[in-house]
Amino acid sequence: MHTRLSPARRRSLPLLALAAGVALAGTLGLAGCGGGGSGGYTPSAVSQTDRRELPQAFLTRAAVNYSPYRTSRNESELGSEVITPANVLQDLRLVQSTGIGTIRLFSSRAFARTVLEVIRDNNLDLKVQLGTYPNPITGPAAEADNIAELDAGIALANAFSDIVLTVSVGNETMVEWSTHKVPVADMARYIKYVRDAVPQPVTTNDNFLFWQSVPKAIAEVVDYAAVHVYPFLDTFYNPTAYDWRQKQVPEAERAQAMIDATIAEAKSQFERARRGLVGLNLGAMPMVIGETGWAAVDTAGGPNLAFRAHPVNQKLYFDALQLWAQEGRRDTQGPKAIFYFQAFDEPWKQGDDGWGLFNTRREARYTVQSLGTCGVTWACEAGSYTTADAVKWLPPTLSPAVTASRYTLFADTAAADEQRATGLRWDPFALTGYRETSVGVASPDGGVHFEITPNPVDYGWGLFLYSGTGVTENLSNFSGGRLNFQVRSDGYPGKIEIGISTDTEDRDIQEAFLQIAPGEYGYCNSNSWCSVSIPVSAFLAANPKLDLRYVNFRVIVADRFSFTGKPLNLTGLPPLRIDDLHWSR
Repeated sequence: MHTRLSPARRRSLPLLALAAGVALAGTLGLAGCGGGGSGGYTPSAVSQTDRRELPQAFLTRAAVNYSPYRTSRNESELGSEVITPANVLQDLRLVQSTGIGTIRLFSSRAFARTVLEVIRDNNLDLKVQLGTYPNPITGPAAEADNIAELDAGIALANAFSDIVLTVSVGNETMVEWSTHKVPVADMARYIKYVRDAVPQPVTTNDNFLFWQSVPKAIAEVVDYAAVHVYPFLDTFYNPTAYDWRQKQVPEAERAQAMIDATIAEAKSQFERARRGLVGLNLGAMPMVIGETGWAAVDTAGGPNLAFRAHPVNQKLYFDALQLWAQEGRRDTQGPKAIFYFQAFDEPWKQGDDGWGLFNTRREARYTVQSLGTCGVTWACEAGSYTTADAVKWLPPTLSPAVTASRYTLFADTAAADEQRATGLRWDPFALTGYRETSVGVASPDGGVHFEITPNPVDYGWGLFLYSGTGVTENLSNFSGGRLNFQVRSDGYPGKIEIGISTDTEDRDIQEAFLQIAPGEYGYCNSNSWCSVSIPVSAFLAANPKLDLRYVNFRVIVADRFSFTGKPLNLTGLPPLRIDDLHWSR
């Protein structure tokens, strides 16, 4: 993966800043609370006898996470997308048709009131876990905005008390890797503030890693624990988290074995969360799975997820979750409910989309098609599958090693003893522009050159050259060689990045980037052509796990600002021109 997405980014980014304005109410004497103070309000613990029971309807219904966004292409467009009652009604009727009876909303502004009104006005048999979404407390204004969000949730929970079964304060705000952390003391204060003002049971949604060492200050102010488990995605960041590959299982049985191993890991994570409560003598507290899911489409790229992201595999996991949910209702130690992630695809998440039971066009995926009738209950996503179509881990295919002395990626002039790469394509990070051209600047070899127009997003820009069909190249004979190219830029500031990536025997993509300043390896930014020559050994030193037998990205040209020392959101970068791009032995 070219830019690592934090686990928080993978599922739900803050919606609070996108919400329509809500008049501030409720003060708690919170001015100047900042980052962790109590703001003059000390939450008292909820006693075991005062803990509110989960409603029976909450315990008996299938559940799903729901967000209504359809057209937004990125996070910045969410605030301008119009959420109409008609679209929400279509969504909720589709959800109902699957047999799901409870939805979870992440925030109490933006669209929550619309959803609740649609349920009420159309007499839909749907219940809601209502979310409130506090953001990091960067100052008095952020604190006031958080209180406005909490007050919006309080108002909705009371106004729609026959629909809202429970309330959650926060989404992954305290786990160690959270990108929108709120201090524990403030979260305890927020939770108690909401709980004191609503009749429903109250929780906070967070990852199992948080719950397995849950602070007493949080455990004592919630009525139940909402735990997130994502074994499927955890292995993207930690390939050895559990034995997801199941290599020892015959290939014909491996896909199901991989699902079974993932469910076992999900149960293990859930149990680790329970042990965190047991350690506080709160082992009897009810627990639910607040989020878990399986991508039907691999939008992130890379074989690690490609061996699992498929409609059939999604269905296998979904079906296994329903069995676990049934067990949990019978077993005092199991989850009292499981909220599947997600109801619908969310294109604004870009490389983290494809988790929905329905795609963006509101077509039912294979996972739920058997619960209705295609063309009657709903439109169905194209594709005809059986269980045999499930994807599974497979070892890489080893191609014969390139024996030529030169492996050419881009050049006009033929060279002696070269092998020219075929079947490759350029793909950009985000909005990076590129073209072959002879306009404006003469090419060193008299033909065309490759022009890159950065067009950076907040973190930077980049593009890579690879086989769109996943074919790798065996460049093991080039371990002592060099990666070479001609480059020209008109004052491009500071460093650029050059990288490569490879597959491995375990199918864990490895990548190596070098940050190159003017004067290093021959690089220059003086508006003249210069020759860059980088030893392949420099990439191997940057990441010894590279396996040159399976070169995937033959070259990466990029500038990730946090790695090259530039400020985020930098714009106005000049183009880079490249020619005679090749590996040499």
